Amino acid sequence: MSETISQRLADWVCSVRPGDLPPDVVDATLHSVIDVLGLCLAARKEPYTLAALQAWEGAGGSSVFGMKATLDASGAALVNGTAAHGEDFDNTFEGCPVHSGAVIVPAVLAVAERDRLDGATSLTAMAVGIELMCRLGLVAKKGMHAAGFHPTAITGAMGAAGAVGKALRLSPEQLANGFGVAGSMASGIIEYLADGSWTKRMHAGWAAQSGIRAALMGKSGFVGPRTVFEGSHGLFSAFAPSLEPDFSPLVEDLGQRWEAARVAFKPYACGTMTQPYVDCAVALRADGIRSVDIVEIVCDVGEGTVHRLWEPLALKQRPPNGYAAKFSTPYCMAVGLIDGDAGLRQFSPERVGNPEILDLAAKVTYRIDPANEYPANYSGHLRARLRNGTVVEKRQPTLRGGARQPMTREELVEKFRSNAAYGGWPAPAAEALLQAALDLGSLADANRIGEVMREGFPS
Repeated sequence: MSETISQRLADWVCSVRPGDLPPDVVDATLHSVIDVLGLCLAARKEPYTLAALQAWEGAGGSSVFGMKATLDASGAALVNGTAAHGEDFDNTFEGCPVHSGAVIVPAVLAVAERDRLDGATSLTAMAVGIELMCRLGLVAKKGMHAAGFHPTAITGAMGAAGAVGKALRLSPEQLANGFGVAGSMASGIIEYLADGSWTKRMHAGWAAQSGIRAALMGKSGFVGPRTVFEGSHGLFSAFAPSLEPDFSPLVEDLGQRWEAARVAFKPYACGTMTQPYVDCAVALRADGIRSVDIVEIVCDVGEGTVHRLWEPLALKQRPPNGYAAKFSTPYCMAVGLIDGDAGLRQFSPERVGNPEILDLAAKVTYRIDPANEYPANYSGHLRARLRNGTVVEKRQPTLRGGARQPMTREELVEKFRSNAAYGGWPAPAAEALLQAALDLGSLADANRIGEVMREGFPS
């Protein structure tokens, strides 16, 4: 039998050494670490985080970030991944919006803390897992969303298995089995769109703990299908049946072309494809245009975004809660124009029920633009018709925070500080945690991050 995709990936994962990571990959991975830690602090008191913590029964020595609790590695990965992804403010990827940081960072840090792994090993494992998720996203394109699945949940289980397998030094044979097992652990439907319920929030955490369990089963000798990716009943046949998958973006130039260097970081706490439209709305505000001045806003959009962010339009114009509002382009644009931001505070119950915001959201509609480049590029365009008869257009050609318009380290550090403050974390403790995270690659023991977290816990 010829070499399968899982065997090829396993061979590559096991071959990567810390010195193989290009500087831009190291930077992007460290940025994912500080982004995740800040988001975990921001969400540490949220009901969904506390519910996930209460639901897990396994005790252990892996930190739940922002809390005094410790759990077994799988439980910590679940809770931390849920917290990191819970506000939809975590990193994403152009090509397919997979949220790699909220999966891979919690998975690797949980096993690194448990097994006292060094920082260079942990950082390398994270980079490898992020790379796998991004490359799987390039294969998936729009196919998983079209089938009703969340790509982060599906690709995340596989990426986490690879990352944890790397961290735990699995052999290629063991890791190939781990990938095969992870295929049967991957799950996550997008029915949360109907009512703004919480299940998407747990998808990153579930994928993280699934990757840990799959890697451990592979290590123990549990046998999984070698054709888990390309088989007639494999990952893409099951979760993206409309595709004729092209696997070349997954397996070509491994270790030479790093997609992990191109992860995107969000300036706004809402769905990825809404972000350029928020920028357009904020630009209207900068021109002095107020909500009362507007008769109608029509947006040109990519067809693949409609079923998640625009329809049913009446529901999107009046979302039932803050989480549903994050996946409503009309709401995100309205709050962007009125508040000048779509941050964590813009999705509180008070803001979501604000009459001025809802009145403006009701004026926002869309039309499909066949020339829209989604998912290869995330852009925004609006045409606003004003009461005085004027028509104003705004365009955002790329995703701000993405590969074409990246955020600086200074901007990401400021985002971390803001999120930590939102979660009530003391500023000196946040600075110590930030430094420990940025020093990850040189730490003798990645457990230092958990130690700094506990040392800084608010009294």
